Amino acid sequence: MTSTATTAELRTQLLDLLAENPGAHQTPEIRSAFASKLEEYSKADGVDGSDVLFSIGSAVFGLENVLPPAAKKAKITNGDAPTKKDELPILDFDYMKQFMKEVFLTYGVTPERAEICSDVLIEADKRGIDSHGLGRLKPIYCDRMDDGILFADRPIDVVSESDTTALIDGNLGLGLYIGPHCMQLAIDKAKKHGVGFVACRNSTHYGIAGYYATMATSQGCVGLTGTNARPSIAPTFGVEPMMGTNPLTWGIPTSDDFPFVIDCATSVNQRGKIEKYAREGVDTPRGAVIDDQGVERTDTEGILRDMVLGKCALTPLGGAGDKMGGYKGYGWAATVELLSTAFQSGPWGEDICGLDRATGKPKPMPLGHFFLAIDVEKLCPLDTFQKNAGEFLQALRDSRKAPTGPGRIWTAGEPENDARVERMGQGGMKVPVPLQKNMLALRDTRPGLKEKYEKFPFEE
Repeated sequence: MTSTATTAELRTQLLDLLAENPGAHQTPEIRSAFASKLEEYSKADGVDGSDVLFSIGSAVFGLENVLPPAAKKAKITNGDAPTKKDELPILDFDYMKQFMKEVFLTYGVTPERAEICSDVLIEADKRGIDSHGLGRLKPIYCDRMDDGILFADRPIDVVSESDTTALIDGNLGLGLYIGPHCMQLAIDKAKKHGVGFVACRNSTHYGIAGYYATMATSQGCVGLTGTNARPSIAPTFGVEPMMGTNPLTWGIPTSDDFPFVIDCATSVNQRGKIEKYAREGVDTPRGAVIDDQGVERTDTEGILRDMVLGKCALTPLGGAGDKMGGYKGYGWAATVELLSTAFQSGPWGEDICGLDRATGKPKPMPLGHFFLAIDVEKLCPLDTFQKNAGEFLQALRDSRKAPTGPGRIWTAGEPENDARVERMGQGGMKVPVPLQKNMLALRDTRPGLKEKYEKFPFEE
C-alpha cells in the first residue's frame, strides 16, 4: 500500500513537472514523464478521481482513461450509445426528476428535501442550462457526499431573526434544499412587511441562481440572490484568484409569459468554458484570463495547466484592466463576495477552494448566499408593475436590429423560455453519452436503484 506521504509527494512532483516545463504537452520526453507519473499517481492510496490533474491529463495531454481504479470502475461504457446530438435519446422531464429524487433518497435525503433538490436540478435542464442540471448530479452533489465534504440531511438553524431579516446556518447540508428554504423565508417576510432579506452561511452549491429569482417572481415579488464560490477571479490590476465567479441574479415580474431574469457570473468566462475551448482546439478570447505575470493569455491548453498551479486567473466582466470597464465586473464580484461573507462571518478565497493543496484531497467548501424579496403590491398593484415592465421590455425587443446580427433582440430570461418551449415540445431533454454513463454508474452503485431502473430508455 502506498503511504499518504508518498501520494502527496507524487502530486507535488506532477505539479513541479508542469511548473518547470511550460510547453510540457509539446515535448515528447516531458509528455512521457508526465503520463508515467500520472499513471503512478492514479494508483496511489486516497487519490480522488476528481483531482484536476486528471482533467489536465485528458484535456491537455490527451491521456485516455488515466484515473484511479474506483473512478475507472464508475466510468461505465455504453458502446451502443449515439454520439450525434440529433440522435441523442430524449427523456421525459418527470422521469428524469424522479430518477434524481430517487438518487438523493439513497443518500438519506428526506423525501420532502429530495423533491426540492430534484426540482432545482430539473428546472435548469428545462431552461437549457445543461451545466447545472443532470450534469451536476453526480460530480457536484453525489461525489461530494461520497467524499464527505457535504451532507445529505443537516438541520437548518436560525442564528438570528427579525421581522424583515434572518441569518441562517445550513450546517454544510445540500445547498439545493437550503437555498429554497432561505428564499421562501425572504418571500414570506416580504409578504408581511414589504421586504425580506436572508443571509446564509455554511451552505454548499445551490444550483442555478435563477431558480431563486423566479421563486420570487412567481409570488409577486422582485427577487435578488447571490453566492460566493471557489476563488477564480483576480481583481482589476491583480493576478491572484481571489473571488468566485459570483453570480448576481435578479428576477422581475412582467406581463410576458416569462419573468425578466438576469442570471450570470461576474467573470468573462468560467473554467468549464475554457475546457470546452480545449476540446474544440481553439484559443481562449483575449482578456478572459490573466496569468501571474500580468499577461492576457489565449493559449487554452497552457491556461488549463496554469490554473491548476495557481498561475492563471479569470478576469471579471469587462476583461483585464480598465479599458473595457473590467473594474465594473470586479466591483460586482466583490459585492457578491461581501454579501456572502460579511453578515455570515464566512470564509472566502483559499478557505473555500475545495481542495487540500498538500494532498489533493477534497475538503468542505462552506459557501455563503443572500436572498432579497420585495413585495410589489406594497408599492403598487402587481398588474400595473407587470404591464409597465412588459411594455419596456417589448420596446427593447422591437427596437432597430443590427443589419449584421441574427435579426432578433432578446431580453433576459427569454432565451431560457425559448429553451423551455422547445424542450417541452420535444417531450423532454436530450441526454448526452457522458450523462448516460453517470446515470448508469449511479444506478449500478446506489442501493435499490437497479431494481427500480432495470433498463433506462437509452439502453433499448
